Amino acid sequence: MKINKKYVLASTPILLAVICFIIAGMGGSSVAADGRLIEPYFFMIPIGYLLFFGGIISLLFVAIISTIKKSKIIK
Repeated sequence: MKINKKYVLASTPILLAVICFIIAGMGGSSVAADGRLIEPYFFMIPIGYLLFFGGIISLLFVAIISTIKKSKIIK
């Protein structure tokens, strides 16, 4: 089975999102004396979500274009 480079490139943001979520989970959290929650890698969570949804959209786009080209509607 041959893997197309376009699918690997389109799925790379999903892999990066998973890495962001792992880093955010391993970062640990603590509660300060005044009751604030201290999470050093909290910024990785929204970045992970953006990468994940961007990867899903790019994979869908590549799959739709590939399907259209295979059905020879666009040459």
